Amino acid sequence: MQDRFTSREVIQLTGITPRQLQWWDERGIVVPVREGHRRLYSMEDLAEVAVICELRRKGFSLQRVRKVMRFLQREFSKRLAETVSGASEYHLLTDGRTLYLETSPRQIVDLLKNARQPMLSICLSDAVRQVRAEIRAKKNNGSTMTGSSHKARRAS
Repeated sequence: MQDRFTSREVIQLTGITPRQLQWWDERGIVVPVREGHRRLYSMEDLAEVAVICELRRKGFSLQRVRKVMRFLQREFSKRLAETVSGASEYHLLTDGRTLYLETSPRQIVDLLKNARQPMLSICLSDAVRQVRAEIRAKKNNGSTMTGSSHKARRAS
């Protein structure tokens, strides 16, 4: 698996626009390392971009997403990719206003007892696995994603 990804590769793998990626860097949301004028993203950076893109597609504001990222960093002292890797499944849950982190089936039950509205679940682990699978597919094909495969992936 690759260690570093160019901005172009991050854009192809996640569906983010070049301007969004640049803006997120400028605002400190996902900050790559720089080699000259090139921005190089780690696997952890790529995973965070993928999860943020998924949250944005689900209708969450970037402000709320930033709060989630800060919460995960503060509570777990780890980056998002480190938090969702391994055998555990982590999910973000919402009652429409607040986001919660599910770390076990038992905790889900506790959260649902206090909710008055249905909750939406987004599997962070699945988002990370999806990006990794696309990286492997890209590596095996030896080419970049075409516009049609990119559009088909975004539609799913």
